[in-house]
Amino acid sequence: MSMWFAALHVLGILSLSCCTFGSELNVPTPISCGTRAVDLPDARQLVLCPANCTLWTLSVFGSGVYASISSICGAAIHRGIINLSGGPVEVHGLQGRTNYLSSYAHGVQSQSLSQWSSSFTVARTISLPLEVSSQTSSSATVAAKKPIKKPVKKAPPANPNRDCPVDMALLLDGSYNIGQRRFNLQKNFVSKLAVMLKVGTPGPHVGVVQTSESPRTEFYLTNYTTAKDVTFAIKEIPYIGGNTNTGKAILHTVRNFFNPDFGVRRGYPRVIVVFVDGWPTDNVEEAAVLARESGINVFFVSVAKPSPEEFSLVSDQDFMRKAVCKDNEFFTFTMPSWFSTNKFVKPLAHKLCSIDQMLCSKTCYNSVNLGFLIDGSSSVGDGNFRLVLDLLVSIARSFDISDIGSRIGAIQFTYDQRMEFNFNDHLTKDNALRALQNIPYMSGGTATGDAINFAVRSLFKPRTGSNRKFLIIITDGQSYDDVRVPAMAAQREGITVYAVGVAWAPMEDLKAMASEPKESHVFFTREFTGLAQFQQPIVRGICRDFTEFN
Repeated sequence: MSMWFAALHVLGILSLSCCTFGSELNVPTPISCGTRAVDLPDARQLVLCPANCTLWTLSVFGSGVYASISSICGAAIHRGIINLSGGPVEVHGLQGRTNYLSSYAHGVQSQSLSQWSSSFTVARTISLPLEVSSQTSSSATVAAKKPIKKPVKKAPPANPNRDCPVDMALLLDGSYNIGQRRFNLQKNFVSKLAVMLKVGTPGPHVGVVQTSESPRTEFYLTNYTTAKDVTFAIKEIPYIGGNTNTGKAILHTVRNFFNPDFGVRRGYPRVIVVFVDGWPTDNVEEAAVLARESGINVFFVSVAKPSPEEFSLVSDQDFMRKAVCKDNEFFTFTMPSWFSTNKFVKPLAHKLCSIDQMLCSKTCYNSVNLGFLIDGSSSVGDGNFRLVLDLLVSIARSFDISDIGSRIGAIQFTYDQRMEFNFNDHLTKDNALRALQNIPYMSGGTATGDAINFAVRSLFKPRTGSNRKFLIIITDGQSYDDVRVPAMAAQREGITVYAVGVAWAPMEDLKAMASEPKESHVFFTREFTGLAQFQQPIVRGICRDFTEFN
C-alpha cells in the first residue's frame, strides 16, 4: 500500500504541473490523497480530493492551521470539510509558525510540529461546479452542461463599509434546540446581516463558529472577504446538532479564532455575536470574563427567549447579563422568532458597527494617547539623551499604535519648546517608534512649566479622539519656572501625568507635577542608566489608571 500511496502522491503533483492550476478559482483541480500544500503553485487554490482517502495513512501536522508538508485531503478530513466521499476544498496559504498542535478529529490523528516555514488552512468551497470522483485525472470529472441563459445585468458589488472596521465572529446556534428548519432560517438572517454590514477590506471581516456539543469553526476572517462570498459560505454550513454549549463556544472563539495566523487585524475592534435559540445548556460566565479580559466585545442575540414556564429548565437565568461585554442593554438584542426577521437586520448591523460604544475593545494598550515631554537641556548631554529616548521607545513599544488604536506624540523642551511630532503624524507603530528614536538633541535651559502648558495647548487640545490621555515628563534638573500650576491645569483637562526625574531633579517638583497617588506616578534615579528599570512599572501604571478610569 505504501508503494501505491507514493505513486498517488507523484500523480497528484504531475496533475498540478500539467494543468493550468488556479486559472479559475471556481474550477477545482483534482489532486491525490497525498498531495501536500507545499506542492501547490499558488497561495489560494481550489482542489478536488478523491474518495476513500481515509484508507491511506495521511501525514497531517497541526490543528486548524497546518504545516504545508501536510496532506491537503488529510487536513480537510481532519477539519470536517470533506468525508469519505471526498470533494472540493479551498486551500489558503499562510506564513510559517511555531508550535503546530496535534489533535484527533473525524478519524484523523494529526501530529505536532515545533516549526515550519509555511502553513495553510482549509475551507469549504462556496461553489460545487464539479462532481466528486475517486480518480485523480481531470478527464474523470466533467461538469454538467447548463442551458444557456440570457445575460442578466448585475448591480455593482457594494463597497466595503469603511466606517465599520471590526473583526467579527458569528456564533451560530447549531444545537438540537433550534432544529434543522430554524437553523436554515438563522443562516438566511446571518447572510442578510453580512450584506448589510458590507463585508470586505478595509471594512468588517467576518468568520463563523457553530455552537453545539463541541464548537466548530466553519471559516475564519480572511477565508471570504466579500459579502457575496460570505453568504455562499454560510449557505453551505451543515447543521450539527447537540447541546447548546454557548460558554464552550465562546471559549473556543477567544482562544482559537482570534489569532493573527487566521487574519485578525492588529488594532481593530474584535466582536463575538452569539446567537442563541432558547438558552445555553452550559455556564457562560467564565468564558465571558476571558473575552472581556482579552478585549473582545460579546454581543448576545436571543431568539425565542424561554417562557415563564420554561425558566425552571434554565440553569442560569442571568445568562444574557453575564455573557455580554457590559450589562447596559447595548450588547443585547432580542427577536421573538426566526420568522419575519428582515426588520431586525439593519438595527443589529448598526449596533455591530458602533465602535465608539464597544467598551471591551478599549484596552489600555489600544486606547491611549501618550505624550512624551522630554528635557533637552544642556545638563542632559547627547549620550544621556539617547538613554532617555531608549526608555520612551520601550514604553511606546508596549502599545498598539495605529490610526484606530493608541497614538504617541513628543515635545522636547529647554527654555523653548519644539513639537517633534503630534498624535496624527505617525499612525503606524514602526513609523512612530522610528520617529521617537531619531529625535535630535536640542541643548539649552530648563523651563518645565512652560513646556507643560505648551503640551496641553498644542499636543492635547486639538481633537485627538476618545483615547485616554497620558503625559510622561522626563527631566534631570530644577525648572526655572513654576511647575505646580501648569501640572494642575493639565490634570483638570483629564491628562494623567507621570513624572520621571534623573540626577538633580528635585523630588518636590516631581511630586508637584505628578497625578495622584504620587507614589505610583513619580519615578527617580540618580543615573541615566537606571531609567530602563521604569519601563514595566510605567506601563503597568498606565493600564491600572486606564482600568480604574473606565
